[in-house]
Amino acid sequence: MFKFNQNYFIAFCLLLFTEIFIALYVNDSFIRPYFGDYLVVILIYCFVMSILVFSKWKTAFYVLFFAFVVEFLQYLDCIKELGLQNNKFAKIIIGTSFSWHDVLCYILGYFTIVGFEILKKSK
Repeated sequence: MFKFNQNYFIAFCLLLFTEIFIALYVNDSFIRPYFGDYLVVILIYCFVMSILVFSKWKTAFYVLFFAFVVEFLQYLDCIKELGLQNNKFAKIIIGTSFSWHDVLCYILGYFTIVGFEILKKSK
């Protein structure tokens, strides 16, 4: 079940650096709020696939489900409920506000994963 996959790990690292760059240096109305959410689903997928041998389709679905759960926790204002409203790291990782736009970005990320895997399989 555990097996290191260098290609997914490289993709994960590139996406992680991109996400960090966006978080630190981009403060606009599109890239940071939407593109970052789109990329995070792909980032998590690449991380999981870099260390586990598991169905690509199930992994993509579970990552999407995980993103939905995190967004739902934002809807419930779990940061405040857990007393972490002053913890910058927790606010970055979990987020602070629910948005249907975020849900749409996660879905687009999921379809990007599926499309990429279909293209990869056909070659």
